[in-house]
Amino acid sequence: MAAQPHGLIATFENVSDLMHAAEKVRDAGYKFWDCITPFPVHGLDRAMGVKRSHVPRFSLAGGITGFCTGMSMIWFMNAFDYPLVVGGKPYFSPMFAFPVSYELTILFTAFATIGGMFIMNRLPMHYHPVLKYDKIHRGLDDLFFIVIESRDPRFNSAGTKSLLEKIGGKEITELEA
Repeated sequence: MAAQPHGLIATFENVSDLMHAAEKVRDAGYKFWDCITPFPVHGLDRAMGVKRSHVPRFSLAGGITGFCTGMSMIWFMNAFDYPLVVGGKPYFSPMFAFPVSYELTILFTAFATIGGMFIMNRLPMHYHPVLKYDKIHRGLDDLFFIVIESRDPRFNSAGTKSLLEKIGGKEITELEA
């Protein structure tokens, strides 16, 4: 019994062909597929039906955590752990805790953003089956690709290949897992 392939990859020669093909694949109901381009293509996310990233939520959570950590730390140190009145200042004032809170907000936001990106992109990924394709390096230079993965519920080797041919895909190849 042969191992199931990772999916199918099709080549497209220009941005307009890729955009048209991405819209057709999206409209066909595929969920596990991607476009590989040598440069960012404006509007490709919309053509693919990709929703907004969840990484900003990680960033917001990190920022709020950093701010609250800074305020709580200064309160704990000045008003609880070592209460000392100096020059008539109160035990705790947000004004004096702000610099520390500000810095921790930035630090925690940066760490949460990086962590969120790693989690959402399933990184580190040291290997991907698309890298076995012998012409993938052209995707960094002058060609565009659409990869439809075999784990997609709508994937059918013959039907998916037919769709890719119909929308203008060239050199449609089965990717090894």
